[in-house]
Amino acid sequence: MAVVRIAGAILPQNKKIEYALPYLYGIGLSRARKILSQTSIDYDKRTKDLTEQEVYRLREMIEKNWKVEGDLRREIMGNIKHQKEIGSYRGSRHIRNLPVNGQRTKTNSRTVRGNVRRTMMSGKRALTKT
Repeated sequence: MAVVRIAGAILPQNKKIEYALPYLYGIGLSRARKILSQTSIDYDKRTKDLTEQEVYRLREMIEKNWKVEGDLRREIMGNIKHQKEIGSYRGSRHIRNLPVNGQRTKTNSRTVRGNVRRTMMSGKRALTKT
């Protein structure tokens, strides 16, 4: 089997299929194991060793039962847009690019806030010796 392409994403060739499926957005390790058990494909099989029939079964199972890749991303972005439009608290946090799920922001979330350090000497210019 050459390149395995599912839902527009190419799976890595030399990994076991159990660990290659989570490369798809929306599929984690537990869902990958569930899919493999339902399609009766061996967990230890490498992606490059899959037959055409097995790839077809995988593709059918994933595309019929779950939203993955582009569809899932669009749905999530639509949900965030809806939160912003109705003016909810979560939407306002998204607008300000701050943590949404209740995390503290006094000491954490530096990367989200742009690595802002608000301590005593952090914003002052360096003293020059004369």
